[in-house]
Amino acid sequence: MKVALRKIIHTPLEFDIESDKINFKGYLQYDSAKLILLKANLSGIVDVLCNRCGSEFDLLINEEIEFFISDGIYEDTQEIDVVESFDSNADLDELLVSEIELVKSDYHYCENCKD
Repeated sequence: MKVALRKIIHTPLEFDIESDKINFKGYLQYDSAKLILLKANLSGIVDVLCNRCGSEFDLLINEEIEFFISDGIYEDTQEIDVVESFDSNADLDELLVSEIELVKSDYHYCENCKD
């Protein structure tokens, strides 16, 4: 689902995306010149690999996500989380996949390997 950044105003634009066993729900809201705030909750089950034994298992997640989307290159010196968009759109499906991949890239241990 793509959303044109120029159409996002001070009134929050809500979204709710389902993907397999994951729900990505939140809103987009205009923040300042060229910056759009994304606040969302990522919840559900992600298939991950145990970093010790390599077995696959289901990981229950429930994470609050907050970052900004910049319409073009972000050049400010503020230290904030910014995703740059080069086509003036926020691709929420792509952002969902990116957030899932961030979860998967962390270290995870199955029940047998936690001790």
